[in-house]
Amino acid sequence: MLVSLAIRDIVLIDNIELAFGSGLCVMTGETGAGKSILLDSLGLALGARADASLVRGGDGGGPAVITAAFALDAASPVPELLVTQGLAPPGPGENLILRRVLNADGRSRAFINDQPVSVSLLRRIGESLVEIEGQFASHGLMAPATHRAALDSHGGLDDMRHEVARCHQALGRAEAAVEAAEEALAKARAEESYLRHVAAELAALDPRPGEEDELAGARAMLMHGEKLAEAMAAALTDIGGGGGGGGGGDGGAEARLGAARRVLAREAEKTGGRFDPIIEALDRAEDAAAEAHALLQAASHELDADPRRLETVEERLFALRAAARKHDVAADALAPLRDKMEADLARLDESTGTVDRLNTTRDQARAAYLEAADTLSRHRATAAKALDAAVAAELPPLKLDKASFRTVIEALAESEWAAHGIDRVHFEVATNPGMPPGPLARIASGGELARFLLALKVVLQRANAVPTLVFDEVDTGVGGAAAAAVGERLARLGRDIQVMVVTHSPQVAAHGVRHLRVRKSRRGAHGSAVVTTVDELTATARREEIARMLAGKRITDEARAAADSLLAAGGT
Repeated sequence: MLVSLAIRDIVLIDNIELAFGSGLCVMTGETGAGKSILLDSLGLALGARADASLVRGGDGGGPAVITAAFALDAASPVPELLVTQGLAPPGPGENLILRRVLNADGRSRAFINDQPVSVSLLRRIGESLVEIEGQFASHGLMAPATHRAALDSHGGLDDMRHEVARCHQALGRAEAAVEAAEEALAKARAEESYLRHVAAELAALDPRPGEEDELAGARAMLMHGEKLAEAMAAALTDIGGGGGGGGGGDGGAEARLGAARRVLAREAEKTGGRFDPIIEALDRAEDAAAEAHALLQAASHELDADPRRLETVEERLFALRAAARKHDVAADALAPLRDKMEADLARLDESTGTVDRLNTTRDQARAAYLEAADTLSRHRATAAKALDAAVAAELPPLKLDKASFRTVIEALAESEWAAHGIDRVHFEVATNPGMPPGPLARIASGGELARFLLALKVVLQRANAVPTLVFDEVDTGVGGAAAAAVGERLARLGRDIQVMVVTHSPQVAAHGVRHLRVRKSRRGAHGSAVVTTVDELTATARREEIARMLAGKRITDEARAAADSLLAAGGT
Protein backbone atom coordinates (compact mmCIF):
# COMPACT_ATOMS: atom_id res chain seq x y z
CA MET A 1 0.00 0.00 0.00
CA LEU A 2 1.18 3.52 -0.84
CA VAL A 3 1.92 5.28 2.44
CA SER A 4 3.29 8.59 1.25
CA LEU A 5 4.28 10.50 -1.86
CA ALA A 6 6.74 13.41 -1.86
CA ILE A 7 7.10 15.53 -5.01
CA ARG A 8 9.61 18.31 -5.57
CA ASP A 9 10.02 20.54 -8.62
CA ILE A 10 7.62 18.80 -10.99
CA VAL A 11 5.92 21.29 -13.37
CA LEU A 12 3.84 23.54 -11.07
CA ILE A 13 4.63 21.59 -7.93
CA ASP A 14 7.48 22.99 -5.87
CA ASN A 15 7.26 20.76 -2.82
CA ILE A 16 4.36 18.53 -1.76
CA GLU A 17 4.23 15.70 0.76
CA LEU A 18 1.10 13.56 0.81
CA ALA A 19 0.05 10.79 3.19
CA PHE A 20 -2.25 7.95 2.15
CA GLY A 21 -4.19 5.23 3.89
CA SER A 22 -6.36 2.27 3.04
CA GLY A 23 -9.69 2.43 1.25
CA LEU A 24 -10.81 4.79 -1.50
CA CYS A 25 -8.94 8.08 -1.85
CA VAL A 26 -10.49 10.64 -4.22
CA MET A 27 -8.61 13.55 -5.79
CA THR A 28 -10.60 16.48 -7.08
CA GLY A 29 -9.93 19.99 -8.33
CA GLU A 30 -10.65 22.32 -11.17
CA THR A 31 -9.46 21.48 -14.67
CA GLY A 32 -5.80 22.39 -15.06
CA ALA A 33 -5.12 22.40 -11.33
CA GLY A 34 -2.56 19.63 -11.69
CA LYS A 35 -4.35 16.38 -10.81
CA SER A 36 -2.75 14.56 -13.74
CA ILE A 37 0.65 15.81 -12.56
CA LEU A 38 0.19 13.82 -9.36
CA LEU A 39 -0.34 10.65 -11.39
CA ASP A 40 2.59 11.48 -13.68
CA SER A 41 4.78 11.93 -10.60
CA LEU A 42 3.63 8.64 -9.10
CA GLY A 43 4.34 6.99 -12.47
CA LEU A 44 7.90 8.35 -12.41
CA ALA A 45 8.45 6.86 -8.95
CA LEU A 46 7.21 3.54 -10.35
CA GLY A 47 9.64 3.55 -13.29
CA ALA A 48 7.63 5.25 -16.05
CA ARG A 49 9.46 6.92 -18.94
CA ALA A 50 10.99 10.25 -17.92
CA ASP A 51 10.22 13.50 -19.74
CA ALA A 52 12.43 16.54 -19.26
CA SER A 53 9.41 18.82 -19.72
CA LEU A 54 8.15 17.68 -16.31
CA VAL A 55 11.06 19.39 -14.51
CA ARG A 56 9.91 22.66 -12.97
CA GLY A 57 11.68 25.73 -14.37
CA GLY A 58 12.42 29.06 -12.72
CA ASP A 59 13.98 29.70 -9.33
CA GLY A 60 14.77 26.53 -7.48
CA GLY A 61 13.85 24.37 -10.45
CA GLY A 62 15.46 20.98 -10.94
CA PRO A 63 16.39 18.39 -10.37
CA ALA A 64 12.93 16.97 -9.81
CA VAL A 65 12.69 14.37 -7.05
CA ILE A 66 9.77 12.02 -6.42
CA THR A 67 9.78 9.68 -3.42
CA ALA A 68 7.10 7.06 -2.77
CA ALA A 69 6.93 4.97 0.40
CA PHE A 70 5.10 1.64 0.50
CA ALA A 71 4.09 -0.69 3.30
CA LEU A 72 4.45 -4.31 2.16
CA ASP A 73 2.12 -7.08 3.24
CA ALA A 74 3.21 -10.64 3.95
CA ALA A 75 2.15 -11.87 0.50
CA SER A 76 4.09 -9.24 -1.43
CA PRO A 77 6.53 -10.65 -4.01
CA VAL A 78 8.74 -7.57 -3.66
CA PRO A 79 11.11 -8.81 -0.87
CA GLU A 80 12.00 -11.95 -2.82
CA LEU A 81 12.56 -9.91 -5.97
CA LEU A 82 14.83 -7.53 -4.08
CA VAL A 83 16.88 -10.41 -2.68
CA THR A 84 17.39 -11.90 -6.17
CA GLN A 85 18.78 -8.50 -7.23
CA GLY A 86 21.21 -8.35 -4.30
CA LEU A 87 19.18 -5.76 -2.37
CA ALA A 88 18.09 -6.03 1.24
CA PRO A 89 14.30 -5.98 1.72
CA PRO A 90 12.76 -3.66 4.35
CA GLY A 91 12.88 -4.96 7.89
CA PRO A 92 9.81 -5.50 10.10
CA GLY A 93 7.86 -2.26 10.40
CA GLU A 94 9.96 -0.53 7.71
CA ASN A 95 8.64 0.93 4.47
CA LEU A 96 9.95 0.34 0.96
CA ILE A 97 11.20 3.63 -0.48
CA LEU A 98 11.21 4.22 -4.25
CA ARG A 99 12.88 7.41 -5.44
CA ARG A 100 13.37 8.93 -8.88
CA VAL A 101 15.57 11.93 -9.65
CA LEU A 102 14.95 13.69 -12.99
CA ASN A 103 17.36 16.29 -14.36
CA ALA A 104 16.45 19.14 -16.70
CA ASP A 105 18.35 17.40 -19.54
CA GLY A 106 16.02 14.40 -19.32
CA ARG A 107 18.45 12.05 -17.61
CA SER A 108 17.17 10.29 -14.53
CA ARG A 109 18.39 8.12 -11.68
CA ALA A 110 16.46 5.51 -9.71
CA PHE A 111 16.85 4.38 -6.11
CA ILE A 112 15.30 1.68 -3.92
CA ASN A 113 15.86 2.21 -0.19
CA ASP A 114 18.57 4.73 -1.16
CA GLN A 115 20.45 2.11 -3.20
CA PRO A 116 20.96 3.08 -6.88
CA VAL A 117 19.17 0.71 -9.26
CA SER A 118 18.24 0.56 -12.92
CA VAL A 119 14.98 2.13 -14.07
CA SER A 120 13.92 -1.27 -15.42
CA LEU A 121 14.23 -2.79 -11.94
CA LEU A 122 12.32 0.16 -10.48
CA ARG A 123 9.58 -0.53 -13.04
CA ARG A 124 9.45 -4.24 -12.16
CA ILE A 125 9.08 -3.41 -8.49
CA GLY A 126 6.52 -0.70 -9.26
CA GLU A 127 4.35 -3.09 -11.27
CA SER A 128 4.07 -5.28 -8.16
CA LEU A 129 2.90 -2.32 -6.07
CA VAL A 130 0.59 -0.10 -8.13
CA GLU A 131 -1.62 -0.57 -11.14
CA ILE A 132 -2.65 2.63 -12.94
CA GLU A 133 -5.61 1.47 -14.97
CA GLY A 134 -5.79 2.51 -18.58
CA GLN A 135 -2.44 4.25 -18.56
CA PHE A 136 -0.05 1.53 -19.66
CA ALA A 137 -1.17 -0.97 -22.30
CA SER A 138 1.48 -3.48 -21.19
CA HIS A 139 0.43 -3.55 -17.57
CA GLY A 140 -2.40 -5.09 -15.56
CA LEU A 141 -5.57 -6.26 -17.29
CA MET A 142 -4.52 -4.42 -20.45
CA ALA A 143 -1.90 -7.15 -20.93
CA PRO A 144 -3.42 -10.39 -22.34
CA ALA A 145 -0.69 -12.34 -20.53
CA THR A 146 -2.52 -11.65 -17.26
CA HIS A 147 -5.94 -12.86 -18.42
CA ARG A 148 -5.42 -16.60 -17.91
CA ALA A 149 -4.39 -16.16 -14.27
CA ALA A 150 -7.27 -13.73 -13.71
CA LEU A 151 -9.79 -16.26 -15.07
CA ASP A 152 -8.31 -19.07 -12.95
CA SER A 153 -8.44 -16.95 -9.82
CA HIS A 154 -12.03 -15.87 -10.50
CA GLY A 155 -13.07 -19.48 -11.13
CA GLY A 156 -11.30 -20.81 -8.03
CA LEU A 157 -9.07 -22.96 -10.21
CA ASP A 158 -5.75 -22.29 -8.46
CA ASP A 159 -5.49 -25.84 -7.03
CA MET A 160 -6.14 -27.34 -10.47
CA ARG A 161 -3.55 -25.06 -12.03
CA HIS A 162 -1.01 -26.09 -9.39
CA GLU A 163 -1.71 -29.76 -10.17
CA VAL A 164 -1.20 -29.06 -13.87
CA ALA A 165 2.08 -27.33 -13.03
CA ARG A 166 3.18 -30.32 -10.94
CA CYS A 167 2.33 -32.74 -13.77
CA HIS A 168 4.12 -30.50 -16.28
CA GLN A 169 7.22 -30.51 -14.11
CA ALA A 170 7.08 -34.33 -13.89
CA LEU A 171 6.66 -34.52 -17.67
CA GLY A 172 9.65 -32.24 -18.14
CA ARG A 173 11.82 -34.46 -15.95
CA ALA A 174 10.66 -37.58 -17.82
CA GLU A 175 11.34 -36.00 -21.22
CA ALA A 176 14.79 -34.86 -20.06
CA ALA A 177 15.58 -38.40 -18.87
CA VAL A 178 14.52 -39.87 -22.22
CA GLU A 179 16.56 -37.30 -24.12
CA ALA A 180 19.66 -37.96 -22.01
CA ALA A 181 19.29 -41.74 -22.37
CA GLU A 182 18.78 -41.51 -26.12
CA GLU A 183 21.81 -39.25 -26.50
CA ALA A 184 23.92 -41.67 -24.48
CA LEU A 185 22.63 -44.61 -26.51
CA ALA A 186 23.32 -42.84 -29.81
CA LYS A 187 26.83 -42.00 -28.68
CA ALA A 188 27.40 -45.59 -27.56
CA ARG A 189 26.04 -46.95 -30.84
CA ALA A 190 28.42 -44.70 -32.75
CA GLU A 191 31.33 -46.18 -30.77
CA GLU A 192 30.02 -49.74 -30.72
CA SER A 193 32.16 -51.12 -33.57
CA TYR A 194 35.28 -49.58 -32.06
CA LEU A 195 34.44 -50.99 -28.64
CA ARG A 196 33.87 -54.46 -30.01
CA HIS A 197 37.13 -54.36 -32.02
CA VAL A 198 39.23 -53.22 -29.04
CA ALA A 199 37.49 -55.59 -26.63
CA ALA A 200 38.18 -58.52 -28.98
CA GLU A 201 41.78 -57.42 -29.45
CA LEU A 202 42.36 -57.22 -25.69
CA ALA A 203 40.53 -60.47 -25.06
CA ALA A 204 42.89 -62.18 -27.55
CA LEU A 205 45.91 -60.59 -25.86
CA ASP A 206 44.53 -61.55 -22.42
CA PRO A 207 46.83 -59.28 -20.36
CA ARG A 208 47.42 -59.93 -16.67
CA PRO A 209 48.30 -57.33 -14.00
CA GLY A 210 52.03 -57.60 -13.19
CA GLU A 211 52.79 -59.57 -16.31
CA GLU A 212 55.03 -56.88 -17.79
CA ASP A 213 57.38 -56.96 -14.79
CA GLU A 214 57.54 -60.75 -14.90
CA LEU A 215 58.37 -60.78 -18.60
CA ALA A 216 60.91 -57.99 -18.26
CA GLY A 217 62.67 -59.93 -15.51
CA ALA A 218 62.65 -63.14 -17.51
CA ARG A 219 63.93 -61.32 -20.60
CA ALA A 220 66.78 -59.76 -18.63
CA MET A 221 67.81 -63.19 -17.34
CA LEU A 222 67.54 -64.87 -20.73
CA MET A 223 69.55 -62.13 -22.46
CA HIS A 224 72.47 -62.95 -20.15
CA GLY A 225 72.00 -66.74 -20.25
CA GLU A 226 75.66 -67.85 -20.67
CA LYS A 227 77.03 -65.76 -17.84
CA LEU A 228 74.09 -66.70 -15.65
CA ALA A 229 74.61 -70.39 -16.41
CA GLU A 230 78.29 -70.15 -15.35
CA ALA A 231 77.34 -68.32 -12.20
CA MET A 232 74.66 -70.85 -11.30
CA ALA A 233 77.04 -73.78 -11.97
CA ALA A 234 79.66 -72.27 -9.69
CA ALA A 235 77.04 -71.62 -7.03
CA LEU A 236 75.78 -75.19 -7.30
CA THR A 237 79.35 -76.45 -6.82
CA ASP A 238 79.88 -74.23 -3.80
CA ILE A 239 76.61 -75.30 -2.21
CA GLY A 240 76.39 -78.94 -3.24
CA GLY A 241 80.00 -79.75 -3.98
CA GLY A 242 81.14 -82.48 -6.40
CA GLY A 243 80.15 -80.65 -9.61
CA GLY A 244 76.73 -79.75 -8.42
CA GLY A 245 75.56 -83.33 -8.41
CA GLY A 246 72.86 -83.88 -5.79
CA GLY A 247 73.70 -82.27 -2.59
CA GLY A 248 75.68 -85.18 -1.09
CA GLY A 249 79.12 -84.58 -2.62
CA ASP A 250 82.16 -83.59 -0.56
CA GLY A 251 83.41 -80.08 -0.17
CA GLY A 252 80.07 -78.29 -0.63
CA ALA A 253 78.51 -75.96 1.90
CA GLU A 254 75.54 -78.25 2.30
CA ALA A 255 77.82 -81.25 3.11
CA ARG A 256 80.01 -79.28 5.54
CA LEU A 257 76.97 -78.00 7.41
CA GLY A 258 75.63 -81.53 7.71
CA ALA A 259 78.99 -82.85 8.91
CA ALA A 260 79.32 -80.10 11.51
CA ARG A 261 75.81 -80.76 12.79
CA ARG A 262 76.51 -84.49 13.14
CA VAL A 263 79.80 -83.97 15.00
CA LEU A 264 78.17 -81.72 17.54
CA ALA A 265 75.15 -83.97 17.87
CA ARG A 266 77.37 -86.89 18.96
CA GLU A 267 78.78 -84.85 21.82
CA ALA A 268 75.62 -82.97 22.74
CA GLU A 269 74.78 -85.15 25.78
CA LYS A 270 77.99 -84.10 27.44
CA THR A 271 77.24 -80.39 27.30
CA GLY A 272 74.03 -80.27 29.32
CA GLY A 273 72.09 -78.81 26.36
CA ARG A 274 74.54 -76.03 25.50
CA PHE A 275 75.00 -77.43 21.95
CA ASP A 276 71.26 -77.60 21.26
CA PRO A 277 70.85 -74.02 19.90
CA ILE A 278 73.94 -74.48 17.74
CA ILE A 279 72.68 -77.76 16.34
CA GLU A 280 69.29 -76.18 15.58
CA ALA A 281 70.96 -73.25 13.77
CA LEU A 282 73.09 -75.64 11.71
CA ASP A 283 69.98 -77.66 10.92
CA ARG A 284 68.21 -74.53 9.60
CA ALA A 285 71.28 -73.50 7.63
CA GLU A 286 71.46 -76.96 6.08
CA ASP A 287 67.78 -76.75 5.06
CA ALA A 288 68.32 -73.26 3.57
CA ALA A 289 71.32 -74.48 1.62
CA ALA A 290 69.28 -77.42 0.32
CA GLU A 291 66.46 -75.04 -0.75
CA ALA A 292 68.92 -72.71 -2.49
CA HIS A 293 70.49 -75.73 -4.19
CA ALA A 294 67.04 -76.86 -5.49
CA LEU A 295 66.13 -73.38 -6.73
CA LEU A 296 69.45 -73.03 -8.53
CA GLN A 297 68.94 -76.36 -10.20
CA ALA A 298 65.41 -75.37 -11.34
CA ALA A 299 66.63 -72.02 -12.69
CA SER A 300 69.48 -73.75 -14.48
CA HIS A 301 67.11 -76.26 -16.06
CA GLU A 302 64.72 -73.45 -17.11
CA LEU A 303 67.56 -71.55 -18.73
CA ASP A 304 68.61 -74.61 -20.69
CA ALA A 305 65.11 -76.00 -21.41
CA ASP A 306 63.93 -73.88 -24.43
CA PRO A 307 66.41 -72.21 -26.78
CA ARG A 308 63.52 -70.02 -28.15
CA ARG A 309 62.42 -68.94 -24.70
CA LEU A 310 63.99 -65.47 -25.10
CA GLU A 311 62.18 -64.93 -28.41
CA THR A 312 58.85 -66.02 -26.92
CA VAL A 313 59.23 -63.75 -23.87
CA GLU A 314 60.21 -60.76 -26.00
CA GLU A 315 57.27 -61.24 -28.39
CA ARG A 316 54.84 -61.29 -25.46
CA LEU A 317 56.48 -58.32 -23.71
CA PHE A 318 56.56 -56.22 -26.88
CA ALA A 319 52.93 -57.09 -27.67
CA LEU A 320 51.87 -55.88 -24.19
CA ARG A 321 53.83 -52.64 -24.50
CA ALA A 322 52.53 -51.95 -28.02
CA ALA A 323 48.93 -52.34 -26.79
CA ALA A 324 49.66 -50.03 -23.84
CA ARG A 325 51.02 -47.34 -26.18
CA LYS A 326 48.06 -47.73 -28.53
CA HIS A 327 45.58 -47.09 -25.75
CA ASP A 328 47.78 -44.60 -23.90
CA VAL A 329 47.77 -46.53 -20.64
CA ALA A 330 50.26 -48.47 -18.56
CA ALA A 331 50.62 -52.16 -19.40
CA ASP A 332 49.11 -53.07 -16.02
CA ALA A 333 46.00 -51.02 -16.98
CA LEU A 334 45.26 -53.14 -20.06
CA ALA A 335 43.33 -55.76 -18.09
CA PRO A 336 41.05 -53.15 -16.38
CA LEU A 337 40.59 -51.45 -19.78
CA ARG A 338 39.43 -54.75 -21.27
CA ASP A 339 37.01 -55.26 -18.35
CA LYS A 340 35.64 -51.70 -18.78
CA MET A 341 35.03 -52.12 -22.50
CA GLU A 342 33.29 -55.42 -21.94
CA ALA A 343 31.12 -53.75 -19.28
CA ASP A 344 30.35 -50.86 -21.68
CA LEU A 345 29.25 -53.35 -24.31
CA ALA A 346 27.06 -55.11 -21.76
CA ARG A 347 25.48 -51.77 -20.77
CA LEU A 348 24.98 -50.95 -24.43
CA ASP A 349 22.93 -54.10 -24.79
CA GLU A 350 20.90 -53.01 -21.74
CA SER A 351 20.48 -49.38 -22.90
CA THR A 352 17.72 -50.15 -25.37
CA GLY A 353 15.65 -51.60 -22.55
CA THR A 354 16.39 -48.55 -20.39
CA VAL A 355 15.24 -46.17 -23.13
CA ASP A 356 12.08 -48.22 -23.57
CA ARG A 357 11.35 -48.02 -19.83
CA LEU A 358 11.97 -44.26 -19.78
CA ASN A 359 9.73 -43.81 -22.81
CA THR A 360 6.99 -45.65 -20.96
CA THR A 361 7.46 -43.36 -17.94
CA ARG A 362 7.41 -40.33 -20.23
CA ASP A 363 4.19 -41.50 -21.88
CA GLN A 364 2.58 -42.01 -18.48
CA ALA A 365 3.67 -38.52 -17.37
CA ARG A 366 2.31 -37.03 -20.60
CA ALA A 367 -1.02 -38.78 -20.10
CA ALA A 368 -1.21 -37.51 -16.49
CA TYR A 369 -0.42 -33.96 -17.63
CA LEU A 370 -3.03 -34.08 -20.41
CA GLU A 371 -5.66 -35.43 -18.03
CA ALA A 372 -4.98 -32.64 -15.52
CA ALA A 373 -4.79 -29.99 -18.27
CA ASP A 374 -8.02 -31.19 -19.90
CA THR A 375 -9.79 -31.03 -16.56
CA LEU A 376 -8.51 -27.50 -16.06
CA SER A 377 -9.61 -26.55 -19.58
CA ARG A 378 -13.15 -27.76 -18.97
CA HIS A 379 -13.40 -25.83 -15.72
CA ARG A 380 -11.95 -22.76 -17.44
CA ALA A 381 -14.74 -22.94 -20.01
CA THR A 382 -17.31 -23.03 -17.22
CA ALA A 383 -15.57 -20.21 -15.34
CA ALA A 384 -15.42 -18.13 -18.55
CA LYS A 385 -19.20 -18.29 -18.94
CA ALA A 386 -19.66 -17.18 -15.35
CA LEU A 387 -17.12 -14.38 -15.78
CA ASP A 388 -18.76 -13.15 -18.99
CA ALA A 389 -22.15 -13.06 -17.28
CA ALA A 390 -20.79 -11.25 -14.22
CA VAL A 391 -19.02 -8.60 -16.34
CA ALA A 392 -22.13 -8.17 -18.50
CA ALA A 393 -24.16 -7.43 -15.36
CA GLU A 394 -21.69 -4.69 -14.35
CA LEU A 395 -21.71 -2.85 -17.69
CA PRO A 396 -25.19 -1.22 -17.82
CA PRO A 397 -24.88 0.66 -14.52
CA LEU A 398 -21.58 2.05 -15.81
CA LYS A 399 -23.26 3.38 -18.98
CA LEU A 400 -21.69 0.62 -21.05
CA ASP A 401 -24.96 -1.16 -21.82
CA LYS A 402 -24.16 -1.31 -25.55
CA ALA A 403 -20.83 -2.98 -24.92
CA SER A 404 -20.18 -6.71 -24.71
CA PHE A 405 -17.44 -8.76 -23.14
CA ARG A 406 -16.25 -12.30 -23.77
CA THR A 407 -13.51 -14.60 -22.59
CA VAL A 408 -11.77 -16.43 -25.44
CA ILE A 409 -10.10 -19.77 -24.75
CA GLU A 410 -7.96 -21.28 -27.51
CA ALA A 411 -6.04 -24.56 -27.57
CA LEU A 412 -2.28 -24.21 -27.69
CA ALA A 413 -0.05 -26.19 -30.00
CA GLU A 414 1.77 -29.01 -28.21
CA SER A 415 5.03 -27.09 -28.48
CA GLU A 416 3.41 -24.34 -26.38
CA TRP A 417 2.09 -26.56 -23.57
CA ALA A 418 3.34 -25.23 -20.28
CA ALA A 419 2.86 -25.26 -16.52
CA HIS A 420 -0.31 -23.18 -16.89
CA GLY A 421 -1.94 -25.76 -19.15
CA ILE A 422 -2.85 -26.12 -22.80
CA ASP A 423 -4.99 -23.00 -23.23
CA ARG A 424 -4.48 -19.44 -24.40
CA VAL A 425 -6.90 -17.08 -22.64
CA HIS A 426 -7.66 -13.46 -23.50
CA PHE A 427 -10.48 -11.02 -22.99
CA GLU A 428 -12.26 -9.32 -25.88
CA VAL A 429 -14.74 -6.43 -25.95
CA ALA A 430 -17.03 -4.75 -28.42
CA THR A 431 -18.21 -1.27 -27.43
CA ASN A 432 -21.06 -1.12 -29.95
CA PRO A 433 -23.45 -3.71 -31.40
CA GLY A 434 -22.32 -5.08 -34.72
CA MET A 435 -18.66 -4.32 -34.11
CA PRO A 436 -16.33 -7.31 -34.08
CA PRO A 437 -14.88 -7.96 -30.63
CA GLY A 438 -11.22 -7.16 -30.04
CA PRO A 439 -8.68 -6.59 -27.28
CA LEU A 440 -9.29 -4.11 -24.47
CA ALA A 441 -6.78 -1.72 -26.01
CA ARG A 442 -9.17 -1.21 -28.93
CA ILE A 443 -11.45 0.88 -26.73
CA ALA A 444 -10.66 4.37 -27.98
CA SER A 445 -12.31 6.43 -25.24
CA GLY A 446 -10.26 6.79 -22.07
CA GLY A 447 -13.42 7.05 -20.00
CA GLU A 448 -14.95 3.92 -21.50
CA LEU A 449 -11.72 2.01 -21.05
CA ALA A 450 -11.40 3.06 -17.41
CA ARG A 451 -15.01 2.03 -16.67
CA PHE A 452 -14.56 -1.28 -18.47
CA LEU A 453 -11.46 -1.96 -16.40
CA LEU A 454 -13.38 -0.95 -13.29
CA ALA A 455 -16.10 -3.47 -14.12
CA LEU A 456 -13.46 -6.16 -14.62
CA LYS A 457 -11.68 -5.27 -11.41
CA VAL A 458 -14.92 -5.46 -9.45
CA VAL A 459 -15.72 -8.89 -10.85
CA LEU A 460 -12.10 -10.10 -10.63
CA GLN A 461 -11.54 -8.75 -7.16
CA ARG A 462 -9.92 -12.01 -5.99
CA ALA A 463 -7.49 -11.79 -8.91
CA ASN A 464 -6.12 -8.38 -7.91
CA ALA A 465 -2.37 -8.90 -7.92
CA VAL A 466 -1.35 -5.46 -6.65
CA PRO A 467 -2.31 -3.72 -3.41
CA THR A 468 -2.96 -0.30 -4.95
CA LEU A 469 -5.21 0.60 -7.90
CA VAL A 470 -5.32 4.05 -9.51
CA PHE A 471 -8.11 5.12 -11.86
CA ASP A 472 -8.06 8.17 -14.11
CA GLU A 473 -10.86 9.35 -16.41
CA VAL A 474 -13.12 6.68 -14.96
CA ASP A 475 -16.06 9.10 -14.77
CA THR A 476 -15.53 10.85 -18.11
CA GLY A 477 -18.77 11.17 -20.02
CA VAL A 478 -21.04 9.94 -17.22
CA GLY A 479 -23.06 11.58 -14.51
CA GLY A 480 -26.00 10.96 -12.25
CA ALA A 481 -26.78 7.31 -11.59
CA ALA A 482 -23.88 6.08 -13.77
CA ALA A 483 -21.40 8.21 -11.83
CA ALA A 484 -22.91 6.97 -8.57
CA ALA A 485 -22.46 3.40 -9.81
CA VAL A 486 -18.80 4.16 -10.57
CA GLY A 487 -18.32 5.56 -7.07
CA GLU A 488 -20.07 2.62 -5.43
CA ARG A 489 -17.86 0.12 -7.27
CA LEU A 490 -14.68 2.03 -6.46
CA ALA A 491 -15.70 2.03 -2.80
CA ARG A 492 -16.40 -1.70 -3.01
CA LEU A 493 -12.87 -2.31 -4.30
CA GLY A 494 -11.53 -0.05 -1.57
CA ARG A 495 -12.79 -2.40 1.13
CA ASP A 496 -10.07 -4.90 0.22
CA ILE A 497 -7.29 -2.86 -1.39
CA GLN A 498 -6.12 0.72 -1.65
CA VAL A 499 -7.87 2.61 -4.46
CA MET A 500 -7.15 6.12 -5.72
CA VAL A 501 -9.21 7.96 -8.31
CA VAL A 502 -8.91 11.33 -10.03
CA THR A 503 -12.46 12.51 -10.54
CA HIS A 504 -14.62 15.41 -11.65
CA SER A 505 -17.77 13.70 -10.44
CA PRO A 506 -19.33 14.68 -7.10
CA GLN A 507 -21.11 11.32 -7.02
CA VAL A 508 -17.73 9.53 -7.16
CA ALA A 509 -16.06 11.93 -4.74
CA ALA A 510 -18.78 11.32 -2.15
CA HIS A 511 -17.72 7.66 -1.81
CA GLY A 512 -14.13 8.40 -0.76
CA VAL A 513 -12.84 7.76 2.75
CA ARG A 514 -10.05 10.30 2.09
CA HIS A 515 -10.44 13.38 -0.06
CA LEU A 516 -7.55 15.37 -1.56
CA ARG A 517 -8.18 18.68 -3.30
CA VAL A 518 -5.72 19.85 -5.94
CA ARG A 519 -5.64 23.58 -6.69
CA LYS A 520 -3.45 26.33 -8.03
CA SER A 521 -2.27 29.23 -5.91
CA ARG A 522 0.03 32.19 -6.34
CA ARG A 523 3.17 32.85 -4.38
CA GLY A 524 6.10 35.21 -4.42
CA ALA A 525 6.27 38.93 -4.94
CA HIS A 526 3.03 40.23 -6.42
CA GLY A 527 1.78 36.63 -6.76
CA SER A 528 3.96 36.05 -9.81
CA ALA A 529 4.64 32.33 -9.13
CA VAL A 530 1.85 29.84 -9.80
CA VAL A 531 2.14 26.56 -7.89
CA THR A 532 0.01 23.49 -7.39
CA THR A 533 -0.94 22.60 -3.85
CA VAL A 534 -2.80 19.61 -2.41
CA ASP A 535 -4.93 19.71 0.72
CA GLU A 536 -6.52 16.83 2.60
CA LEU A 537 -10.05 18.00 3.31
CA THR A 538 -11.84 17.94 6.60
CA ALA A 539 -15.51 16.93 6.68
CA THR A 540 -16.63 20.56 6.38
CA ALA A 541 -14.19 21.39 3.60
CA ARG A 542 -15.15 18.24 1.82
CA ARG A 543 -18.81 19.23 1.88
CA GLU A 544 -17.87 22.57 0.34
CA GLU A 545 -15.74 20.92 -2.36
CA ILE A 546 -18.52 18.53 -3.39
CA ALA A 547 -20.97 21.44 -3.41
CA ARG A 548 -18.56 23.35 -5.67
CA MET A 549 -18.38 20.36 -7.99
CA LEU A 550 -22.19 20.40 -8.13
CA ALA A 551 -22.79 24.14 -8.47
CA GLY A 552 -19.60 25.66 -9.83
CA LYS A 553 -17.91 28.77 -8.40
CA ARG A 554 -21.03 30.12 -6.68
CA ILE A 555 -21.91 27.61 -3.98
CA THR A 556 -25.55 27.74 -2.91
CA ASP A 557 -27.37 26.24 0.05
CA GLU A 558 -29.11 23.92 -2.37
CA ALA A 559 -25.70 22.67 -3.55
CA ARG A 560 -24.63 22.09 0.05
CA ALA A 561 -27.81 20.15 0.71
CA ALA A 562 -27.20 18.06 -2.38
CA ALA A 563 -23.62 17.46 -1.21
CA ASP A 564 -24.95 16.27 2.16
CA SER A 565 -27.28 13.89 0.35
CA LEU A 566 -24.44 12.49 -1.76
CA LEU A 567 -22.18 12.07 1.26
CA ALA A 568 -24.94 10.27 3.12
CA ALA A 569 -25.56 8.01 0.13
CA GLY A 570 -21.84 7.35 -0.15
CA GLY A 571 -21.67 6.33 3.47
CA THR A 572 -19.07 8.96 4.37
